[in-house]
Amino acid sequence: MGLTASVLAIDAGNSKTDVAVVAADGEVLGTARGGGFRPPVVGVETAVDALADTVTRAYRAAGVTAATHVSACLANADLPVEEEQLAAALHARAWGTSVDVRNDTFAILRAGVAEPRGVAVVCGAGINCVGMRPDGRTARFPALGRLSGDWGGGWGLAEEAIWHAARAEDGRGDATTLAHTLPAHFGLPTMYSLIESLHLEDIEPGRRHELAPVLFRTAADGDRIARGIVDRLAQEVVTMAVVALTRLELLEEETPVLLGGGVLAAGHDQLDDGVRELLAARAPKAVPQVVRARPVLGAALLGLDRLGARAGVHDRVRAHFESPGPSGD
Repeated sequence: MGLTASVLAIDAGNSKTDVAVVAADGEVLGTARGGGFRPPVVGVETAVDALADTVTRAYRAAGVTAATHVSACLANADLPVEEEQLAAALHARAWGTSVDVRNDTFAILRAGVAEPRGVAVVCGAGINCVGMRPDGRTARFPALGRLSGDWGGGWGLAEEAIWHAARAEDGRGDATTLAHTLPAHFGLPTMYSLIESLHLEDIEPGRRHELAPVLFRTAADGDRIARGIVDRLAQEVVTMAVVALTRLELLEEETPVLLGGGVLAAGHDQLDDGVRELLAARAPKAVPQVVRARPVLGAALLGLDRLGARAGVHDRVRAHFESPGPSGD
């Protein structure tokens, strides 16, 4: 066929990948969905090989073979050196003339704003924050967990809840109903039995993240320890946002603060209220809002930004992804 699209947009997260092929006028020509993108686990080349299958299906659906620009927002692209390595790997595939690679948090930010200006805090399995201005300036964090000073995310919340519950049961810590609700989630009677099952991997390690929703339910029922953990998460979310706003000199301007990821988009009243109250006190001009749009929209908009597309083109892409019904396979 030999036809070329304008933007190949890629949003590759830990659990799934979305790809969209966009024409110069903003029409979405084709989409595809694939599995997770985890180069730290399988290696860069193997991860990009898996990505290639999804891109091939999207190009086939669009009836094209290449794009002018590849806009890739990728999980695990946490450091500039990682972005450079991944950009080189994608460029070698010749999917487009030019390639930009960013951390996938930028896709969530761009999906939620009308122009590339604002801050996004994403709390899913982990926690991250990025900010951008139209002049190209950005703010970001390494987002490597405790190694880079992070606290929070679904995995971290589960670990914190387990820690408090273990100490409550054996007497080292204050009483909390987490000592009952956490093991009960797995049909176990005590924290000792849960600790044993996790240590011996009778419970698959990856299932620990299931305990984050248990924490929020326990907090909603009034448990002091659980509520304290949720309050600490609200503090952490706002601290990251305020630091990013300060770095970008946006603290004194009305600026969107986008909240995304499974934890922040779940509608936990205590967390939502805490974030908004703390933002109002520390960044009164920040305008918080939850982003539920598919992040591949943000990757597409970033690609169109790079190509200097007019506003109407952006609007057409946004309408495609925000319209009811499926927009991918």
